[in-house]
Amino acid sequence: MNAESLARIYDGFAASYARNRDVFDLGEVLRAFSSGLPDSGDLCDLGCGAGEPVSAYFASRGWRVTGVDFSAGMLELADEFVPSMTSVLGDMRDVDFADESFDAVTAVYCLFHIPWRDHQAVFDRVSRWLRPGGQFLFTYATREYTGSDEFEGTKEFMGQSLFYSHTTPSRLAEQVAAAGLEVTSAVTRCIGGESFLWVTAYRPVSRA
Repeated sequence: MNAESLARIYDGFAASYARNRDVFDLGEVLRAFSSGLPDSGDLCDLGCGAGEPVSAYFASRGWRVTGVDFSAGMLELADEFVPSMTSVLGDMRDVDFADESFDAVTAVYCLFHIPWRDHQAVFDRVSRWLRPGGQFLFTYATREYTGSDEFEGTKEFMGQSLFYSHTTPSRLAEQVAAAGLEVTSAVTRCIGGESFLWVTAYRPVSRA
């Protein structure tokens, strides 16, 4: 399944997906993540969808938010829900920003929709975009969700077959480290009946 096909699926269920976002209560996750961040700053929300809850959470706290998504339908909703957000229509593998543009980057419930072999390039870009000390929060699929140590295929979500891809947690850790990021937390959480690995990493103030 290519990105264009996946984007069309998300366009098709944009409204129903947004209505069901409350099922996924991320309040605890976002409070823990933001506790290690400045009171205000610049956030890049990759795979922002309709802007709920990540972009909205930070925008409500005075952050300048840039949301990236490949679904025009989702971004139309985001413009309504988070009007202060700067929307960027595009694939997270293709977009780029100036070095040290953000204090934080998030990629919640989205990274596993692109092949895991492409994740390294995403991590490399995120590392460049982060300011020294900047934080990165992302969700990663594991055996708990797919039933396999390494997976590349489709699973059903909201009545649609969606592409999912992940490698092993140890190989994931190698990719993150290769990008110059250091993992501070990797916790499996069950939210809305779905279990994923929630990873927080940061860009060291000084690099070797």
